[in-house]
Amino acid sequence: RSCQQGADSGDGSPGSAAAETPSSEDFSLSLLDTNLPAEAETELRSFIAKRLTKGALFEGMGNVASVGLSVPEYKVGCYYCRFQQENLLDMATLESDINAPEYVVCFLGGSEKEDTFRLELDKYIQSLKTNLALEQKTLETCVKPYLRSWFENAICPIQRVVQLFQEKLAFLLHAALSYTPVEVKNADERTEKDISRFLAAASLQGLVQEGTMTSLCIVMTEEQHKSMIVDCSGPQPQLHNAGSNRFCEDWMHAFMNGAEGGNPFLFRQILENFKLKAIQDINNLKRFIRQAEMNHYALFKCYMFLKNCGSGDILLKIVKVEHAEMPEARNVVTVLEEFMRE
Repeated sequence: RSCQQGADSGDGSPGSAAAETPSSEDFSLSLLDTNLPAEAETELRSFIAKRLTKGALFEGMGNVASVGLSVPEYKVGCYYCRFQQENLLDMATLESDINAPEYVVCFLGGSEKEDTFRLELDKYIQSLKTNLALEQKTLETCVKPYLRSWFENAICPIQRVVQLFQEKLAFLLHAALSYTPVEVKNADERTEKDISRFLAAASLQGLVQEGTMTSLCIVMTEEQHKSMIVDCSGPQPQLHNAGSNRFCEDWMHAFMNGAEGGNPFLFRQILENFKLKAIQDINNLKRFIRQAEMNHYALFKCYMFLKNCGSGDILLKIVKVEHAEMPEARNVVTVLEEFMRE
C-alpha cells in the first residue's frame, strides 16, 4: 500500500517480500534480495502473498511451512517472518497516518525441520530488526551478508559443539541438566557463543517450574567449587570440575552416532529427545515420591528408580528443591538422599 519496499532473504535458499496490512489484499510485494532462481522466487512470492491475504502472518512471530517449488522439484521447508523496523514502528505509532514499510524474511531448508529451530530464527530476525536499517546504503554491507549467514549462525551451533567436544559432550549435557555454571576460557567469540547456545538449548528452562529453576541456579552458583571450567586453548577443550552420569554418557553416544550424517537438524532432534526423557524421569520420580509418602514399598521403588535411571544425582536435586515446602515429600527425599549416599 502506498510506496513500500519489499524484503528479504537468506542462505539455504531465501527469497522474499514485503507487505503492509496483512489482513487486506491492498498490498504489493517487492523483492529486496534473494538467491533463488527467478521461477522459484515467483512461486515463493505467490505463497507469501496468499498467507498475507489470509492475515496469517503476525509481527515478529515466525512460521514454518512446506512449500512446493519447481527448483528444486520437491517440497522444501520454509521459515517466514513478518516484521517492521523498530525505529519506523515508533514513528508509525506517533504518526498513525504514516504507512511504514513491512518486511517478510524467508529462509528455505531441505525439510520442515526448521520448526525445531523456530526460536533461534525468531531471535535472528529480532537482531536484524533492532540492529540494522534496511536502507540501500546498508543493504549490501550489512543486511545481505547477515541474511546469507542465517544457516551458519542460527542452525549450526549445536553441531559445532558436538564436533568440538566429542566424548566430552557428556560433561556439557550434565552441566546443562544440573544448572551448573559454566565458565569458558581462551575461546574465540563464536565458540563461546556456540557453547552458551548449546547450554541454553539443552537446559530444562521452560519445562520445569520457574521457581525450581531459579532455586537450582542459586544452589549451584553458591557451590562455587561446582562451576565447570571449559578451557579452549588447545585443539580439544580441557574441562575442570566437570561432572557426568550414565544418563548423559548414553545420550553423548547418541550424539556421536548422529555425527556421521552431519545433519544439524538431527542433532537438535536428539537434544529435544534428551530433554523429553529427562522430564519423563522427573515426573516419574515425583509420582513415586507422592506414593512413598504413605507406602514403604513405593519408597523402595523410588530408590530403585533413582539407582537405575542413570541420572539420580540430578533428579534428586531437582525434586529436593521442588518439595522444599512440603514436609511429607521432603522427608521422603531426605531418606532417599541417605540411601543414595550409602
